[in-house]
Order: sequence, then C-alpha cells, then structure tokens
Amino acid sequence: MVTLKINEHEVKVAEGTTVLAAAKTLGINIPTLCNHPDLCVAGNCRVCVVEQKGARTLVASCVTPVSQGMEIQTNSLKVRNARKHIVELLLSEHRADCTKCYKNQNCELQTLANEYSFGEHIFFDLTEDHNYVIDRSSPAFIKDDSKCIRCQRCVRTCAQLQYVSAIAVSHKGSEMKISSFHDRPMSHVVCTNCGQCVNRCPTGALTEKTYIDQVWDAIYDTDKHVVVQTAPAVRIALGEDLGYDPGERVTGKLVTALRQLGFDSVLDTDFTADLTIIEEGTELLTRLKKVLVEGDKTLALPMFTSCSPGWIKFIEHKYPHMLPNLSTCKSPQQMFGALAKTFYADKRKLDPANVVSVSIMPCTAKKYEADRPEMRSSGYKDIDFVLTTRELAVMIKQAGLDFRTLEESHYDSVMGVSTGAGVIFGATGGVMEAALRTAYEIVTGRPVPFKNLNIMPVRGMEGVKEATIKIEGTREEWKFLEGAELKVAIAHGLVNANKIAKAVSQGKAQYHFIEIMACPGGCLGGGGQPIPTSTEIRQKRMEAIYVEDMNMDLRKSHDNPEVTAIYQEFLEKPNGHKAHELLHTHYTERESY
Repeated sequence: MVTLKINEHEVKVAEGTTVLAAAKTLGINIPTLCNHPDLCVAGNCRVCVVEQKGARTLVASCVTPVSQGMEIQTNSLKVRNARKHIVELLLSEHRADCTKCYKNQNCELQTLANEYSFGEHIFFDLTEDHNYVIDRSSPAFIKDDSKCIRCQRCVRTCAQLQYVSAIAVSHKGSEMKISSFHDRPMSHVVCTNCGQCVNRCPTGALTEKTYIDQVWDAIYDTDKHVVVQTAPAVRIALGEDLGYDPGERVTGKLVTALRQLGFDSVLDTDFTADLTIIEEGTELLTRLKKVLVEGDKTLALPMFTSCSPGWIKFIEHKYPHMLPNLSTCKSPQQMFGALAKTFYADKRKLDPANVVSVSIMPCTAKKYEADRPEMRSSGYKDIDFVLTTRELAVMIKQAGLDFRTLEESHYDSVMGVSTGAGVIFGATGGVMEAALRTAYEIVTGRPVPFKNLNIMPVRGMEGVKEATIKIEGTREEWKFLEGAELKVAIAHGLVNANKIAKAVSQGKAQYHFIEIMACPGGCLGGGGQPIPTSTEIRQKRMEAIYVEDMNMDLRKSHDNPEVTAIYQEFLEKPNGHKAHELLHTHYTERESY
C-alpha cells in the first residue's frame, strides 16, 4: 500500500493506483474529458491536472501513479486557472450551437464550461469560422467534427473494445483531427455501427442519427397505423434517463408511456425473441443431425448466433469465409418487422402499406440493420424507423409525461406475449441460455438440469465464456445425441468476438454453438443506451434482466402460446417455407481495408 495526502487528507491506496482514482476514494472528483472507466488511460485532454508538491509543472492525474509521501492539491488557484484556460481553449474551437445540440443536456464539455468558464471575463470567445465536416452518411449516427475535442475516447473504444478501428487520429499539431479511413464517409468504411463511440463521446461530435420527428409525423398521420416494439434491454435502462437509478425495471410504465405518446399498438420484441429461439434452435438441431450423422458438408459448424447486427457487419468484413457458420435467422427486430406487415396486418385487417413499424432499441446498429436491402421480405421496408432508448426518453419528455406517476400496463395482444427466455436476450449469454432451455427440452423431453432453469455457466461479464451441456435420455428422434456433450461459447464486445472467430477459423477451438454480441455486456450495454455507462451500471442492468425473467409466468420460448398460435395460423412449422421466407435471410461479404 502507498500512503499520500490529497488536499491535506491522508489516504492509503494500492501501488499503481492513479491520482485520479485515489482522489475518488476520498470523494474528491477531478474532472476529465478523455478518461473513461472502460478504456485505458490517455492523458489527452489535460483537464484533470493537479498540483504535486515538488513538481515543476501541473500533472495529469489520470496517468500519474501515486507514490509514497506524495502531496497533491486538486483545487488550488493554479489548478483552477489552468482548467479554466484548457476549457476555454476547447471552447474556442467548438461550434456554438449548444442550445439546439442533441447532446445539450448530456454534454461533458458544457458541464465543465459552466463550472470553470463562466462570468464576464472569458479569455476566449466561441467561434464559428473553423472549417469542419459533418458526416451524415451513416443511417446509424452523425459525426460532427465541429464539436470534436480530440479526446480520442472514440478512437480507443473502436480499437480496444471493438477491434475495428473505423476511426483514428490523423495529421499533427493544429491540424490534428479524428478521421475515418482515408477520410471516407462513415458509410464507406469498416464500421459496425455499434455506437460504442457514440456512447462514450463527451460532446455532440458523435450522436445517433435521430428519427424522432419522422416518428411523430407518422403518429400524427391519421391514415397510418403505427406499431411499436420494445427490446428487452430498453425496459431495464430507460429509467436512467428519466430520474431512476441504474437497474430499475420500468416495463409497465414504458408500455403506458408509449400508449400515451400515440402509438396504435404497443408490442414486445421479446415475442419475436421467443420466435427466434424456435427457429434458431430448430436450425441448430438440424445442422447437428445433418453434419454429425449424415455427413452433410454443405452445412457448417459451429453455428454462430445472428441477433447482433454489429457482429454481423463485423464478420462480413473480417471473417467472410465464416458466413456459412452464421444462423440464417433474422434478428428479433427484423422478424417482428416482417410479421408486422404480414401476419399482424392481416389479423388487424390493415393495409400493410399503411402500417408503420417502429422499434425502440438499445442499439444504433439496429438503424443500419433496418436499412439493409435484405430486410424487405414483407414486400415493404420491414422496419420503418428505429429509435434508441435515449431517443424514446426524449420523446417522453417532449410529450410532457411525468413518467414516475404513470400507471403500469401490459403489452397489447398479437405479438405482445413473451417469456423470460425472450427477456434475457438483453444480456450477454441470454440468447444461449434461452436456446438451451428450449433445445434441451426438445431433445430430451425434460427441462435443462439447472436449478430454476438458470444456466449459470453462460451468465456473467467475462469477455469469453465456455460451457458444456451433457445430453442424457433423449427422445427417439434425437438418439444420435445420447450422451453427447454440447460445447458452447459466448463472447461480448467485438474484441472478444474476434478472439473466438480467430480461434475457430484456425481450428484451435471446437464448439457446436456460439453466441456473439457486439456490445460489452450484450444489448444492455448497447450504443443507444443511457449515458454514462460503466461496468457497475452494466452489472446492475444485467441483474435487473434476470429478475425480470424470474418474475415471468412463462420462462421457456416454446411455452409461449402466441408463438404456438402463429405457427398454427400462419407460419405452419419452424423453418418451413413461409417461415424461411419471412424470418430468415443471408449475409454479404464486404470489403476489408
């Protein structure tokens, strides 16, 4: 342990701890713009400077390790003046449209400006005469160079967490900026649209491309029937933007709020998550039978899940030779969209041309996914608009709803009933657990041999998880699996996805089924979720998802009566002709730079 003094208070911390972290143990907040708990330290912004006794210059607390006997001042006049000038230098290059900026209420630079650069005696003025580029080419997000402070959080996120490097530092000195590959538009680089850079940007330099106005227009149009679906991870995070603590479940109030916003039908993505399990589970068992028993070399094992559009784009760019390993199932969002303009429209006697399908997602990549040309199997664009969790919070505030006082209500019927298996899709390992709950019972006729259906080996925040499920006592059709050990793996965050994909590609890992989620923690840590995010916040969201699952009356996808009914009334059978036409798709090899 190391003993030091911060603002005359003695503190003991572990060797290697930074001054910034040591100060936090005393309840002292040192401001910073480049530091983030998910990322390595950088010391780029210099806002976190402190005064160290005996040092000739101020030091950046986020990169300075503690030492025995160190004495630090975090709020001296010298420190305050330095922070004030640093903030003003950043403001001098910042486009001054703060009052209408989408990030206005959640901008870290604006917060610091209020704290350090207020009053009449501001040394620098905001200017608007700098050259800048606003890149709106992506359907998922906007990159606005005029608001970039070059903290490099986005660069470190893209490279370290997501193994993509769609953006990087270019040029030097006053010309230094954050650029996409060869300064191409973001729609023409290897970008997975995961939005993790958006989630970590401290200003409005990176924001999701918002479709709030288009959704309002659809709601106001009396000729349109507007259907909305909500992803499982939304219900355990929306409250954070509306005054609740992380991890508080707001499912019932969420449904009521959407109804009061004017949506004609409020439905649940968890319904098509359950449907995904039936289709995906059937596909997995079919592959196992054809490959292991019949020796069919046209099908590939292991099978990867296909629910995460960020992961899909990653494998299209980085591992195109492994596209046959992807499940052909669409994501639950896209299954819902295809059914909304076919099955749902037919049930409600609606012209599908007048049905507007909106989804509320924790994910910016879902905006890209909805725009993919493959996602029009209904004869229309299956999903018209995707809003993030943050965008929905904005709409609720725009409508003047007092969210805390809303009564709780239930989702509408026809694609509104779901199970706990659908809910846990929102957490890393959730798709795997849901699939095993169903596949094991299909094969053996008995529930999975885990207490309360909770398959603990596939849960948790480890970057890569592995599990082996032994199959005993099979039904006659699945005798070939008797005594077999089903080997599964789970990865979240694309840096971990890359580890598994590389190992499988090189023949160094043997699995049957692999779940991949592009974002840390899975969908609950998506790029469209409330800001800030951290390991602790993701953990609380995960705990909330599993509580939601435990509180559901039904917890296995194949027990969902609406799923049974849709096969009887419309789809005929899992992986049948109509199901394949609407619920399955293919993917495309893409350029890798």
